[in-house]
Amino acid sequence: MESKVQYPPLPLIQTWVWMMVESGNPEIQAKGRNNLIASFGSLAKANEYLQQKMQK
Repeated sequence: MESKVQYPPLPLIQTWVWMMVESGNPEIQAKGRNNLIASFGSLAKANEYLQQKMQK
């Protein structure tokens, strides 16, 4: 039986994306990116997850 992966709450994910894209601070950008990769395994997976959530 496949277990459902638990991802962080959507607002937290959106904060990390903001950090990465909008903060303008390289240190904060790296932290946001690292958090996303740690949670999803890749930025592509994180992006995919967000796309799915935004369509609902």
